Amino acid sequence: MKYMKFLLSLLLTLGIFYGLNTKFGIIPPLGKFLDPFHGFWQNEITETDSPNEAINIEGLSQPVSVHYDDKLIPHVFAQNDEDLYRAQGYITSMHRLWQMEFQTHASAGRLSEIVGAQAIDYDKGQRRKGMVFGAQNTVKMMSENPTQKKLIEAYRDGINSYINTLSNADLPVEYKLLDYKPELWTLEKTALLLMYMTDMLAGGDADLENTNALKLWGKEVFDLLYPDFYANQDPVIPGEKDWSDVDGTIPEKPETTFPTDFISQTMDKPHPHNGSNNWAVSPEKSANGNAMLANDPHLGLNLPSIWYSMQLSTPEKRTFGVTLPGALGIVIGHNDSIAWGVTNATRDVKDWYKIEFQDDSRSAYRYDGAWRATTKTIEEIKVRGAKSVYDTVIYTHHGPVSYDHSFGSTNEKVGYAMKWTGHMPSNNQQTLLELNKARNYEEYKSALVHFSAPAQNFVFASTTGDIALWVQGKFANKWPEQGKFLMDGSTSKHEWQDFIPQEHNAHVKNPERGFVSSANQHPTDENYPYYVYDHSYEAYRNRVINDFFRSKDKVTLDDFKALHNNNYNLKAAMLLPTLLDSTDVSGLTADQRAFFDEVSQWNYFNEIGENGPTIWERWWQRLYVMAWDEMQIDSIALNFPKSNQTIWLMKNQPDLQFFDIMETSEVETAKDLFLKSFLEAAEDLQKLKDKGSYNWGNYKGTFVGHLLQALPAFSRFNLPIGGNGGIVNATSRNHGPSWRMIVELAETPKAWAIYPGGQSGNPGSKYYDNMIDDWAAGKYFEALFMKSADQVSDRILFSQTLNPSSK
Repeated sequence: MKYMKFLLSLLLTLGIFYGLNTKFGIIPPLGKFLDPFHGFWQNEITETDSPNEAINIEGLSQPVSVHYDDKLIPHVFAQNDEDLYRAQGYITSMHRLWQMEFQTHASAGRLSEIVGAQAIDYDKGQRRKGMVFGAQNTVKMMSENPTQKKLIEAYRDGINSYINTLSNADLPVEYKLLDYKPELWTLEKTALLLMYMTDMLAGGDADLENTNALKLWGKEVFDLLYPDFYANQDPVIPGEKDWSDVDGTIPEKPETTFPTDFISQTMDKPHPHNGSNNWAVSPEKSANGNAMLANDPHLGLNLPSIWYSMQLSTPEKRTFGVTLPGALGIVIGHNDSIAWGVTNATRDVKDWYKIEFQDDSRSAYRYDGAWRATTKTIEEIKVRGAKSVYDTVIYTHHGPVSYDHSFGSTNEKVGYAMKWTGHMPSNNQQTLLELNKARNYEEYKSALVHFSAPAQNFVFASTTGDIALWVQGKFANKWPEQGKFLMDGSTSKHEWQDFIPQEHNAHVKNPERGFVSSANQHPTDENYPYYVYDHSYEAYRNRVINDFFRSKDKVTLDDFKALHNNNYNLKAAMLLPTLLDSTDVSGLTADQRAFFDEVSQWNYFNEIGENGPTIWERWWQRLYVMAWDEMQIDSIALNFPKSNQTIWLMKNQPDLQFFDIMETSEVETAKDLFLKSFLEAAEDLQKLKDKGSYNWGNYKGTFVGHLLQALPAFSRFNLPIGGNGGIVNATSRNHGPSWRMIVELAETPKAWAIYPGGQSGNPGSKYYDNMIDDWAAGKYFEALFMKSADQVSDRILFSQTLNPSSK
């Protein structure tokens, strides 16, 4: 039984972890936790054991029908939107309350309240990012639309209706484990959840690291190591796109100097593989004669799952897909007329400004030859079991001063302020609500205009045969290299002058090639009339996907499934032949030669039973670190050049000065590094071999972990799935496809889907992780898309009616 295993693991656990093994450290009050009447034993249930046939909810105007299918997906039928979203809030909180609330605490920098002092630095970072500041701006924007505000309030009230029914015994097990209770939901919590996703997908930057590299090596070397455009790119918008109708004007670069500070340490960044794949094919390219669309967002593999699947229906619309627990509507999915999906539209939307304070009080800062007043927010970080910690965050007109003398800097008169589109008033929630009911391309396009950040590639397909893709977000119209380095916060010349007009955001509709796709690569080629930059464009998945579609006249559902699960390692295929041809094997031992021969015979597919991917991965990791030893400076924040540029340099400039190892007297070239790194990798591999199998599945060890990572009984380990980061099947150790969806836009759309988790957030439920094995095996379920509340289906497990409360 899961909870017996959990109890044993709990007694051995010294701390609680959140996110990527960040230890915060508390142990629950065991007496209360083990109470048989109120403790964790009460959570070992299955939702179908005793479903309520009727539930009364205050605020409903009419009854709402809910049918749960064989995956525990609720199909919700309401007579109006207000009742629909009130019901969505209630149902979602029934299954995911702890997850959605815990993530809002994480977003707001309030984890110390729950887990104690070891979360203080994390909480300080969140406060200094201005997460609550951005959420408050979002609430203001959402509240300007009275109709939408009513819907968000209905969703909030639905959540609170459920919370108000809970006794101590009913609380999700994590509340019992951590010994706290849920707060009532607010509009700000929904905004904080949206900010959490914005930070996850658009919170990365390299401005300060770039500034360090520029100062160390100069502009010519910097441009070689970190180019704006990479070789062999295959942009989101096809290269044949004609931009002549986009009359764009880029601001002139000012004649000013730029700060050249050395920055020793920067804030933690989002996972570098946060991204996605999506694509759509036209009816002419589809074997079934209908447009088809697919999406698979790549995020952390957690339990409870980041997504919660639902069908949401009123007399005006039927929508199926996944929701983000804590926010309204379907995020990725389809309705009767269209389907849509998203990938991260990688873009530099966060810039840093050097702030010169007037004096140690930091009450004013220099701007255009005068002193401008700052504002100060005193952040109280409540700490469980200890006194509160206070941190003063200074705000300028650019945004929060994230780095100052008390956080990441030692100079009392200098700070670094963040300017980020994530802080700006936005209404992404309205985009989702409008997409849920959109019927055609024009309505899809109209829905997107509200979406500011995180920038996303919205793919589209319709039952009428249209396909399209928009790179959507609020993008500053920058002069070349603006925001690529630290900017001068004392002059208006370094400000964002304006924004790229919505109609000029890169997009394509019904291209001649018959498909659209995106995989976090560069959005356009050099002919796009605006300056576009980011430090982290994807270089491999996009080419495999596009080459796949170019190679086929017609594609089928099975082709879509196979592409989702494609394990071809293009990065290895780009470099490994050079490594094999250039490495002198004459001095290898028998064991080393065996590893070399084995990887020589590998076919570049990261399949779980193969040893080749493991040998390649160890070799590459050793080589990559060895190549950039000059950048391993503890006192200076630096990024290694991207892997694809590293490969290009090794093949085209093997005598590059950086390939000379600093600690040796010899002058090494890339060829020397190939052998040295292989010998190190062979030593690693021999240790793995001595312990047993070193095939890819065992080496990668994919797991889906509970948000509290020290709870092994609530997690799933050693999942048999191939792929890796940079592969279309982007499953690495604890990151990968968080939802796979394929939609055929027939007269009545059909969908196939899977995700690495289950609908229930209760670890005691069989629906907690029941889809993980099928996900790992590359299988899908055909989604039930009910036409009406009274439809009969043998896939319905049970039904509920949500009735207006008599109060």
